[in-house]
Amino acid sequence: MTGIGAREIEIASERGGVLCALHWVDGAASGVVMVGGGDGGLDGPAEAIYPTLGEDLAGLEIATLRVDFRVHRFPGDVEEGVADVLAGMRYLLELGVEQVGVLGHSFGGAVVIEAAVDESAIGSVVTLATQMAGAQRVGEIAPVPLLLVHGLDDVRLTPDCSRMLYRMAGEPKRLELLEGATHSLRQRRDDLRKLVGGWFVETLG
Repeated sequence: MTGIGAREIEIASERGGVLCALHWVDGAASGVVMVGGGDGGLDGPAEAIYPTLGEDLAGLEIATLRVDFRVHRFPGDVEEGVADVLAGMRYLLELGVEQVGVLGHSFGGAVVIEAAVDESAIGSVVTLATQMAGAQRVGEIAPVPLLLVHGLDDVRLTPDCSRMLYRMAGEPKRLELLEGATHSLRQRRDDLRKLVGGWFVETLG
């Protein structure tokens, strides 16, 4: 799914081309890089919420770049995923964006946490139903704002993953546990849409 107002592009990186979908906004000072789970893709969880978030944020003058991992395998390679996120971040910076937020689901949650540890240009982090593996350096991203979202009915990666990372993280941080939501968070899609969109508006301006 490309999404209204989005276009698929391939950006170059030292490790190969990275497939993306860009929701561009002329004059945007802020942007968000979004990644999915270990199986990649451009749509994200919660019944393809990423294209919807891209459209929402574009209306608020925040550009978005949905990034598909070059490597799709289980367990995922966090290092390779971080390289893809940072390639996307650099692409947005080259377009004139001044600050970048990152959003990742499941395996992608660990990836965006690690990316924020490695890159000071990242100014906001959101994880959705994140795994813990590969995210143990979460305490090092402070004072970058961190939002962890998890479904209380997630049996693939239990909400204890986000609870533990929340305890390990520095301030500012926020933990949202959604009742009735499984790993995909589709049961609380509308709430998730408002929560994530509001977070990036608040933290990226």
